Amino acid sequence: MDIERLRRIIQYSNVNRKDMDSKVKDFYSYAGMNSDKEVLNIMQIVRPSLRDKGFLVLEMPFADKEIGALCYRGDGLGYIVLNTSLPKVNVNFAICHELYHVLYSGQQFRTKVELVNEHYYDHEDEFAANLFAGMLLLPETSFRFMYAKFKEESKGDMRDTIIRLMNYYEAPYMAVLIRCYELGLPDANNISEEIMHVCRDVIRERFIELWLDERILDATKRDDYMHIEKVVERFGHEYIEDEYMNKRTLGKVIQNMRKLYSEIKGD
Repeated sequence: MDIERLRRIIQYSNVNRKDMDSKVKDFYSYAGMNSDKEVLNIMQIVRPSLRDKGFLVLEMPFADKEIGALCYRGDGLGYIVLNTSLPKVNVNFAICHELYHVLYSGQQFRTKVELVNEHYYDHEDEFAANLFAGMLLLPETSFRFMYAKFKEESKGDMRDTIIRLMNYYEAPYMAVLIRCYELGLPDANNISEEIMHVCRDVIRERFIELWLDERILDATKRDDYMHIEKVVERFGHEYIEDEYMNKRTLGKVIQNMRKLYSEIKGD
């Protein structure tokens, strides 16, 4: 991402922050949470809320590491499939991004969560989903306090401040950096290329040197597929007994599921 793109993101945030803040508070209210507190386990909070809206959240490793999540709705349920080939911090951002699409845009997306793709911010709905995700993962009151604390611990070093915030909120580097500038914490007129382009190896190295949890930089590789297939088979056999479905139809459903799973994993 270049500096001008970052400035466009900050400008979008300044114009739309008030409206997005109301949406974030609306979600917190729906989830029974206090919007002044950070969410310590975003998946645990978001998953039930999405289920109430008719969406199941599944985790599985994708062959394509550019895609953070797939979101689509069938005739009955909707599905959000998170790519566990990506680091945990990226998956956390992806689920918040998809939550916005489910609650507020009603569209179906293939979501990229690296925040560095050249065309990622070209669509307003993507700007909005990313702003929502950042505000949900990195709530303003808490974030301002922790920024000041970690800046002091880092002796003013911006990179180390961002890395400490990454660890605390389990959020991607670029999402944290953007949030810092959205809230006007550093000087937006003095953005350095060094801060903008920090490679993953350097981030990991600093995590280790600062005694942070570098595991959040790793892919979990969690795979929910077999659990989901067992659930489908169980309900399928119940439907067969009640004569809502026959064995051939259930077999076809399982076959299609396995084919899709194979395509996603790249087998």
